[in-house]
Amino acid sequence: MSNGRHFDQPAVYQVRITGTFDEQWSDWFAGFDIHPQADNETLLTGRVADQISLHGLLSQIRDLGLCLLCVQRMESAEETDRSDNAPKERRP
Repeated sequence: MSNGRHFDQPAVYQVRITGTFDEQWSDWFAGFDIHPQADNETLLTGRVADQISLHGLLSQIRDLGLCLLCVQRMESAEETDRSDNAPKERRP
């Protein structure tokens, strides 16, 4: 059984909120890519340093009066770094 400490490591998260936001909101959601979606939703994707930072982002969303639809941990930063350094497949 894990002690849960791996969630205190950097990881990539996707956060889905109601409302359509564009890159002009990038200062509010620093470090996150902003992807407007259909049905008046926006997907925020970015690297979070730890659980404290994640809760800070969620507090910002709450303080803006936005409806939080989904939070999904995609992968740890270590997994991302390993895949970035992995040899790229070469095609003729």
